[in-house]
Amino acid sequence: MKLPLALALLVTGLFSAAGFAADPAPVYENKFESGTVDQAPEGAMAIAGDFLIKQEGANKFLELPGEPLDTFGILLGPAGQGDLTARAKFFGTKAGRKYPAFGVSLGGVGGYRLMVSAGKKLLEIFKADEVVKSVPFEWTSGEWTALRLSVRKAGAGWVVEGKAWPANGAEPKDWQVSLELKDAPSAGRAGLWGSPYSGTPIRFDDLIIAPAS
Repeated sequence: MKLPLALALLVTGLFSAAGFAADPAPVYENKFESGTVDQAPEGAMAIAGDFLIKQEGANKFLELPGEPLDTFGILLGPAGQGDLTARAKFFGTKAGRKYPAFGVSLGGVGGYRLMVSAGKKLLEIFKADEVVKSVPFEWTSGEWTALRLSVRKAGAGWVVEGKAWPANGAEPKDWQVSLELKDAPSAGRAGLWGSPYSGTPIRFDDLIIAPAS
């Protein structure tokens, strides 16, 4: 069914305002609005870290405290094995010369993560805890940053792709970092990750997992 022009423009505007392009119907979505403040999201599994739902004004989000200084993760949604895209928004701040790192993953703890490593000025793909690909990326403190990670079949192999951009802007068309794989990715749940090396909290919002397109 074709949408009326006014409605089509409204829908397009909503996606643009959120900083994301339209996805196929999601297999999982969590904007944390239905969660209870000061509790973990229902059904989530924290690998490490005290991830709790917080609220500022009318908006709820997931928050990782600014200490201790380590790397923490939480798994959400159903388990999957490739041909998926995960996107979310992240908010952090620097403190002097100290910067946070944050990201989103697919395929469980041993899967692939897309991380903004603000102190290194890099956008990085990790396999579990090991960096396997990186590109330069300029992060802005105190503003929401959007990330998208895709793990999809490509011919006889697989490809892992990622991009990051200011969440109040439009999603870039092109992937910024990619990695070709021969073997199938691991199965597992999506994850959100944070390293509060600046000593300030990291916030997470608008997690959506959908089929890769």
